[in-house]
Amino acid sequence: MSRYRPPQQPSAKYITPEGEHQLKQELHQLWKIERPLVTHSVSEAAALGDRSENAEYIYGKKRLREIDRRVRYLTKRLEEVTVVSNPPSDLSKIYFGATITLEDTEGNPHRYRLVGPDEIDPQRGYISIDSPMGHALLGKQVDSEIKITLLSGDRRYHVVKIDYL
Repeated sequence: MSRYRPPQQPSAKYITPEGEHQLKQELHQLWKIERPLVTHSVSEAAALGDRSENAEYIYGKKRLREIDRRVRYLTKRLEEVTVVSNPPSDLSKIYFGATITLEDTEGNPHRYRLVGPDEIDPQRGYISIDSPMGHALLGKQVDSEIKITLLSGDRRYHVVKIDYL
């Protein structure tokens, strides 16, 4: 058995202004608040003596690595993303940032917003532009029908409404 994993498809480099704000807040929280607290607790744990059996020291160092890894990712990601704050010129089609109301075959309404991969939130109906549904929705207009193939089978939706907030 091999450990080889094929490279991931590059994700979309778009983000909404709200998404950028959330990433910046997370970066600030980690770098300015959490990291200094963890660093202080690690230095206190190190002063207690034997570090090889000191759980507070070991856990603190592990948490510092996790924080540093996330800070590096957020810093790099914020440099490479493009903030999309203006709606597209053609508001009749579905593009990044659109809020879409769909109707399934039973007539049940579903509301989604196309966002970047860093902003996915299923509870709020935020889906990635890179997802199968996101790809199927791009460029569609009101009264269009989309078909999405899932593991559980094919699903069909009808585009009812397109909004840009």
